[in-house]
Amino acid sequence: MMNPTIKTILYATDMGKHMRPVFRYAIDMAKTHDAKIVMLHVMEPLSSGILTTIDVYMPNFNAQEVRQDGLKKALKKMQQRLNNFCEEELVKKPSDCEFISKVKVVDGRSAESIIHQAEKLNANLIVVGTHTSPSVSSNILGSTARKVTQLSKIPVLVVPVYE
Repeated sequence: MMNPTIKTILYATDMGKHMRPVFRYAIDMAKTHDAKIVMLHVMEPLSSGILTTIDVYMPNFNAQEVRQDGLKKALKKMQQRLNNFCEEELVKKPSDCEFISKVKVVDGRSAESIIHQAEKLNANLIVVGTHTSPSVSSNILGSTARKVTQLSKIPVLVVPVYE
């Protein structure tokens, strides 16, 4: 049996402060397989209740404009965090940052958007983290990670993140 070919890895992040170990796994997988990494953050849409409240109390408020601004700010934040990671953790091997080919922020439901982006990019692996806590049963996956593993036709590496 041949080993799977991994050329594109989709690393999905919620930009939580405990996600560095997950990113390290993505980089190690990229190095092992000489693959590229696409970093992805999904911004969940505002609920209809929030949109209605905004419309009632702030009629001149342009939710779409604010949303686009939010996407741009999230992308800038991701790029800054990537730069910080490369400076702080990859000092000895700065070439490891060359495995990251793209940073993306998209609008949508997390699990569905992760899968859609992975398919669109022809990714061979999805890397996601799942928050775990000693007080929670260890066999409970985070809802996004669980849904991605259930829906994806692409292999998914789920990395536990302890808080």
